[in-house]
Amino acid sequence: MKKHNFNAGPSILPREVIEQTAQAVLDFNGSGLSVLEISHRAKDFQPVLDEAVALFKELLDIPEGYSVLFLGGGASMQFCMVPFNLLAKKAAYLNTGTWSKKAIKEAKAFGEVEVVASSADSNFNFIPKNFVVPQDADYFHYTANNTIFGTEIRETPDAGNVRLVSDMSSDIFSHPVDVAKYDLIYGGAQKNLAPAGVTFVIVKNDALGKAGRPIPTMLDYQTHIDGGSMFNTPPVLPIYSAMLTLRWIKAQGGVQEMARRAKERADLLYGAIEDSKIFIPTIADPADRSYMNICFVMKEEYKELEPEFMKFATERGMVGIKGHRSVGGFRASCYNALPLESVQALVDCMKEFENR
Repeated sequence: MKKHNFNAGPSILPREVIEQTAQAVLDFNGSGLSVLEISHRAKDFQPVLDEAVALFKELLDIPEGYSVLFLGGGASMQFCMVPFNLLAKKAAYLNTGTWSKKAIKEAKAFGEVEVVASSADSNFNFIPKNFVVPQDADYFHYTANNTIFGTEIRETPDAGNVRLVSDMSSDIFSHPVDVAKYDLIYGGAQKNLAPAGVTFVIVKNDALGKAGRPIPTMLDYQTHIDGGSMFNTPPVLPIYSAMLTLRWIKAQGGVQEMARRAKERADLLYGAIEDSKIFIPTIADPADRSYMNICFVMKEEYKELEPEFMKFATERGMVGIKGHRSVGGFRASCYNALPLESVQALVDCMKEFENR
């Protein structure tokens, strides 16, 4: 039985990336050694890192004056690295979910934090609008896509003249981004890029060195810029897989094609939810709905059937569709590598269950 992988993360990767990574685990570039056991400073690995950086810059059209870094620690480490490096007096944050809350908590250890808006009172089921970013803030931070609650910000918010920072862990490369509007973009790679274990950071070089505090060596972005992401041993295998995924994205038609596919998948599944007599989306406003993490529940009068549908769907090859405990119901994570046929299979499964 074919499995359809809707896991929220770690999540689906292109099949060819998995196969090529598996081959490199056995024999990397015909060296007779595994990619797991080569030195990160070996002559064969530097081109991998160089190509990954070059593809990042090409696919996102990153302008001059920015560095692309591959670091450890996950996006959660960035919650403190960002304010450590950028917060001198005050930072502004938009609170749209679990990851925003965690980032806000870390930033408060480094200075004043102003939360410009929050959807917490409604269990984060919408994106706040018409908020004002204080122009005396050192930066404005927002989470682009909320994996748990199923909301997404696809258009760049207006921060005025304030530096813009975004956590794009779960929707990077799924739609075009005008990187020139940002001073820092970061994300864990385990949604749309690579296996867990590596974090990407896109940072504008002239944004650094202004926080006015000593920064521990490993938490200083400049350390990793100067060291070419090799100040310490980098996560070699995830970087290699990331390079392969970036090659795949380019071969498929780039970010524009990923955006087309993302909308196609989302339109299909949201359409089926809207047409259903028993399912309902958790996010009411279509403009706020995530293309990456599509959350839905059963209508109140059918709530008792949710466990039965979960069993029904699992028996038909649907993997990872159980909703997060904060929301309940179901969540279909539709990342870049997910084929449309998997979404169609889920839709067919939903319709079959409803008909029964």
